[in-house]
Amino acid sequence: MNENLFASFIAPTILGLPAAVLIILFPPLLIPTSKYLINNRLITTQQWLIKLTSKQMMTMHNTKGRTWSLMLVSLIIFIATTNLLGLLPHSFTPTTQLSMNLAMAIPLWAGAVIMGFRSKIKNALAHFLPQGTPTPLIPMLVIIETISLLIQPMALAVRLTANITAGHLLMHLIGSATLAMSTINLPSTLIIFTILILLTTLEIAVALIQAYVFTLLVSLYLHDNT
Repeated sequence: MNENLFASFIAPTILGLPAAVLIILFPPLLIPTSKYLINNRLITTQQWLIKLTSKQMMTMHNTKGRTWSLMLVSLIIFIATTNLLGLLPHSFTPTTQLSMNLAMAIPLWAGAVIMGFRSKIKNALAHFLPQGTPTPLIPMLVIIETISLLIQPMALAVRLTANITAGHLLMHLIGSATLAMSTINLPSTLIIFTILILLTTLEIAVALIQAYVFTLLVSLYLHDNT
């Protein structure tokens, strides 16, 4: 029986009920916490990484933009842990679902844009029409800038979905080729298996990078509107 290539992207169910909600809630449980005054090495490293990431994203923001720091740090941790858990065998990656990524991108983008229109409406409207634009080009530029603004959350969601899905498909194909070659040619199997290990290492980096890119772009949208 041939295995469906996209079977791993189907949302799992338990007794006919969707299990995606439980899977989404699972990653935060893996983040360690400490009740002691002196933390261990794991907690200390975790706090250092969080402070480093927060400082990297919040340096360019003003006081109003820095109120989003907790949300952005929570977002990058959630996406990173979800992507990494999706690399485990027989697991499901929620970030391969465009609907979930849109559910994250649209509210964050809309909140940043609404904040921009509320706090500095003149600057927000000025983005639709660059200074010195010739009069005949004004209607066309306004339409283009409006479309580019509305397409931002779609670009966020599609970028994350495409990168995670492409990596999973490539790992699936190379893994299937390794199993198929194992009974035919052992040297070729070792070469393909080495490629699979290198690709897995690359996918771990991609999982972390895509979480950072998604959060950084949301931070940039926030910076443009505060």
